[in-house]
Amino acid sequence: MAAPTFGIIAEFFLQLLEDTHLTHLSKKHNIAAYFRYVDDILLIYDTHHTDINNIQNDFNKIHPNIKFTAETESDNRINFLDITIHRTPTNWMISIHRKPTFTDTIIPYTSNHPAQHKYAAIRFLYNRLDTYHLKDDEYKEEEDTIHDILSNNGFPVHTHKPPTLRRPTTTLVKETNTTTHKWVSFTYIGKEKTFIKTCLRKQT
Repeated sequence: MAAPTFGIIAEFFLQLLEDTHLTHLSKKHNIAAYFRYVDDILLIYDTHHTDINNIQNDFNKIHPNIKFTAETESDNRINFLDITIHRTPTNWMISIHRKPTFTDTIIPYTSNHPAQHKYAAIRFLYNRLDTYHLKDDEYKEEEDTIHDILSNNGFPVHTHKPPTLRRPTTTLVKETNTTTHKWVSFTYIGKEKTFIKTCLRKQT
């Protein structure tokens, strides 16, 4: 597996390439808008003035180790991340997109997992439902899909969202001038593995 820092380094590198080449390529090919999330890029352009094949060729010349593939819209729609963008003569609309390999499997309700884990996926689905600006029919369809996911994994299906788990409350402790002793164990490495305890005095 790659090191945890590789993702950050890759993002730095991509931002450097964008800062170096994007302005020139956007003007050359009349690119109206450029959006990128990690390694997925969405371009908006006028097909009467821009050829996607020329854009792809120039993008592939930026660095020898980076190759771009192009996917154009079909029936006035294109998938980007988890949404499908629908182009109309006067507007743009979106709907939720799921890949063909999508399965509705989440942690089952009867699983011996903490409630926070079991409801995490459900909170994500409802949060996406409320965050994305969907049409009424798209909203209802996605809501029905969420209910199907809940039902197929043994969750009780309600018309309301899953209950919000309360965060643990903290109790404020008044400061006092009393002296307390705290014991901390340190491992002693020698001929015999023994432990010594040291008393640390701390004013609180």
